[in-house]
Amino acid sequence: MDDSTKRLLQRLIRRIPAQTLRTTLEKWGRLTAAQQRSMDFTQPKWALSEKLLAICEENGFTAKHITELEMTNVIDNPNQGMWYAFQLMDPEDDANSIELTQFKEQFKSHLRELVRPVSIKIKKHTDEAVWIRIAWGDSFSRPNHLKPTYVVHYLQTPYVFVTSLTSKQKPLLSQALVLSARHRAIKDANLSGRKLTAIRDLLMRKYQQAFPTMYPSPLGERNQVVSNPHIEKEQAEPAANRLQMACEAFGDGTLPQLQTVVYKLETKFRDHTNKTMTEREEPFNCVVKFASTNLLESLRHCASSGGHMRTLSWTSHGGCTGGIASTPVTPLLSSILQKGRNYFVITDNGSGPSTQTRQPQT
Repeated sequence: MDDSTKRLLQRLIRRIPAQTLRTTLEKWGRLTAAQQRSMDFTQPKWALSEKLLAICEENGFTAKHITELEMTNVIDNPNQGMWYAFQLMDPEDDANSIELTQFKEQFKSHLRELVRPVSIKIKKHTDEAVWIRIAWGDSFSRPNHLKPTYVVHYLQTPYVFVTSLTSKQKPLLSQALVLSARHRAIKDANLSGRKLTAIRDLLMRKYQQAFPTMYPSPLGERNQVVSNPHIEKEQAEPAANRLQMACEAFGDGTLPQLQTVVYKLETKFRDHTNKTMTEREEPFNCVVKFASTNLLESLRHCASSGGHMRTLSWTSHGGCTGGIASTPVTPLLSSILQKGRNYFVITDNGSGPSTQTRQPQT
């Protein structure tokens, strides 16, 4: 094993959680039963790393084998890094009939015509997702396996999910995907997140979308002592109405776990008390970002309870503000689910929020 392969293996072992390392190595399937038994998984990570490195050197493993182990770990733990969603456009007549073998051959062929050297691994997962690992090189260097790009594509669908892609690599990957998937164009879906399953479910509508119209009063379900029946009755009706409107906007089932939603405001400043800003020819720009460990669930809870939520806004003067989630829920929030996006550009042109293509970042 050369030094770069050793570094790749050592970094990979550090990233794999100790409690899942045994299972990951078993799925990898490159170690013999005796070698697997010889590893003491109660040891510290550094000791395990040294032991596995010795075994791999004994077996004569190369970068090809180590990247297989990395791919196994990433497929089992996809919620690492930032994933960006893209959508293939204008399918050709035979786009829905393309098979895995055909897609693999054409993708490798097209990408290798665009960039050399490049290392490509393609594997089909049990949920029908095609996983692609790309280590990029150039005219002066070999493929860098320490900074690979991962691509997830479901055949017979227009959706592609990418992580760790630079602006320089984006047009190369886009062209290879368009040609191998039998489409004519690809666009940014304006959807990103750290949980691949969440943005996939949101974009591909794999979540409960039934919106009930009647709900029992949540207060009526509680077994509490009523201190004042008249006050309790008066408060119960608006609470039930808020719950109904919140569930009509977001649904009442489990929601995809998005972490952020960004609204970029590009409009004229309107305030009759501030002529300096109102008379400016340049548009007023403001970015509002909602953040939570489970944003959609937080929005639904805030709307149903009439609570507060935190927003961050940046303007030319800086600053931070807070907000109140009220009902009925504004379309700017409810359209997150309907449009499958979490990045919006709001302008004076048109009746609703528009979107703007965003470059993926490393």
